[in-house]
Amino acid sequence: MELTTETESYYKNLQEFTLSELLANINQEDQAVPLAVKKCLPQIEATAAAIIEKMRKGGRLFYIGAGTSGRLGILDASEVPPTFGVSHDLVIGIIAGGDTAIRRAVENAEDDTKQAWKDLQQFNAHEGDVIVGISASGNTPYVLGGLKAANANNVTTGCIVCNPDSPIAKIAGFPIEVVPGPEFLTGSTRMKAGTAQKLILNMLTTSTMIQLGKVFGNKMVDMQLTNKKLHKRGIKMIVREMGMDEKTAETLLKQYGSVRKVIETANRNPKKP
Repeated sequence: MELTTETESYYKNLQEFTLSELLANINQEDQAVPLAVKKCLPQIEATAAAIIEKMRKGGRLFYIGAGTSGRLGILDASEVPPTFGVSHDLVIGIIAGGDTAIRRAVENAEDDTKQAWKDLQQFNAHEGDVIVGISASGNTPYVLGGLKAANANNVTTGCIVCNPDSPIAKIAGFPIEVVPGPEFLTGSTRMKAGTAQKLILNMLTTSTMIQLGKVFGNKMVDMQLTNKKLHKRGIKMIVREMGMDEKTAETLLKQYGSVRKVIETANRNPKKP
């Protein structure tokens, strides 16, 4: 049976399209993605709940993938520490072929069924963790082998795949099967499939961090203040949350070095934070 992600595009003779037509039709196809994700909400919730449970006990989240899928996992993992002020060791993205493959494809890296578990063992992955395999096709050997080994070692597994009834979804403890349909450019899974995966990754880590108490109200109070833009954002958060002027907020942020600390201290002693 042909994979949905490899099914021929609904659009023919793309080279004959005007630029305006190309952009309009890509946008039209993209609109199907969030609807496909919506259908997976129960699976996403189950996976997020498993991650939260493990993290509350000190566990970690690993992403494993190849190509675009691997890069998306690394992107999501790399954004968690600065956004939520957590350790870089809490969410870890691993790509077939190693860091070189982030920017340049590594030949045959995704075909090795044993390498993913070897890569995971560099981080001492164990049964207290969760490993989520990301694969548009749902049959990437690197991911499939990694999840099989994880299952054999009693590690909780999940996946994000973009085809129904895939080999990876069948072995993952918490499968997420999002099917956005044929790509605008036949087989180019960096498009709709990649967008669907990115949306789900956003949902998993954001909901997890909120449930773990890393957000106050609707604000990233634990974000790392690593540049001027984020420092200004922190000041705005304090102004909006506490109703104080910017100068006072800036002084307090410099004093405490954290939006959360400013808000918590101010709430304990409204008159003199």
